[in-house]
Amino acid sequence: MCRNPFDQFISHWKFLQNIAQEQNVQPISFEEAFELFCKGIHSFGPSSEHVLGYWKASLDNPRKILFFKYEDVKEDTSFHVNKLADFLGCPFSDVEKSRGVIEEIVKLCSFDNMKHLEVNKTGRIRGSGAKNSNFFRKGKVGDWTNYFTPSMSERMNKLMEEKFSGSDLTFKMS
Repeated sequence: MCRNPFDQFISHWKFLQNIAQEQNVQPISFEEAFELFCKGIHSFGPSSEHVLGYWKASLDNPRKILFFKYEDVKEDTSFHVNKLADFLGCPFSDVEKSRGVIEEIVKLCSFDNMKHLEVNKTGRIRGSGAKNSNFFRKGKVGDWTNYFTPSMSERMNKLMEEKFSGSDLTFKMS
């Protein structure tokens, strides 16, 4: 699953802010983080290349790689749960569908439900000691509009056009 680069950047920056606070180190500024992101410097490597690689692989081999976009899943979660079950070779029966099994899964796996599980409120990641709660912020699409300046938006749009040109990969921005 990928996320539109604008929201993905904000989510990652906020995550890094939380980690820095936990470790009592100076957090990276928004502007510095943005510059690094635009240069492809990211904790997990250039995210656009990573996303594009999986996008292309999913087109080349759709039986082995299922590609979801966070914004689409948020828009119609039931559809995507059903699609995932089909992809895994475990389609829902008509009886399961009529009994609301898909809707129950959607409820159990919802952002709000996951965020409020005790393990995600108080637990920590083994090895790093980072709080599980750091992985749950808002779960909203379009929060980037609360942070980006018009010039940052323009720069990110140009970067996206550059990186994803000719791929038919598009993102919903809000």
